[in-house]
Amino acid sequence: MVSAFTVTVSAPEEETPVTEPEPDEGAQGDPGEEAVPQPVSAPTPRQQVREDRPVPRAASTGSATTSGATQSGDGTGAAGSGTGTGSGRGGSGQGGVAATKPVLIRSITDSSAFPIPPGGREARIGESVIVRLTVNAQGRVTACSVYRPSPFPETDAVVCRLSYEQIRFEPARDAQGNPVPAPFYYRQRFFN
Repeated sequence: MVSAFTVTVSAPEEETPVTEPEPDEGAQGDPGEEAVPQPVSAPTPRQQVREDRPVPRAASTGSATTSGATQSGDGTGAAGSGTGTGSGRGGSGQGGVAATKPVLIRSITDSSAFPIPPGGREARIGESVIVRLTVNAQGRVTACSVYRPSPFPETDAVVCRLSYEQIRFEPARDAQGNPVPAPFYYRQRFFN
């Protein structure tokens, strides 16, 4: 048997896909989380920072013996004598400024006090040694050093030794006429 029938086939409805609208390229985006800065610290320095040392006070113009340019006292005045550092040198040495030089009043005269050099005394004739003497306020030698040596070191040493014993001076004087320590360059000539 054959029968005919009609079948209606219906196609399922097409589903329209839901599409999201395309974003506008110039539009603002979604806000992000609020930014929180990370704490930052400087690294520990490798070297200690050098602190400035305190500087000495400036020199005074006062009249006390411990300040300014005093003529004498315990201070460090720029002129005069004292137990301070004098005119910038160390120690308790010369601190005054001599207006006059020391005057030699007695020198070494006895040539027999010097050792006989190699070659005899004749080898020393015409030679000389210059020594730098420090003369104190009493006119006595307080220091001796060879400034320009002779060819005979033993003889030069004797000149220094004898300068303490025999050489005398009228001391140097400052502008006020007070005796002050001063240097003196002494030449010992050898005649025999």
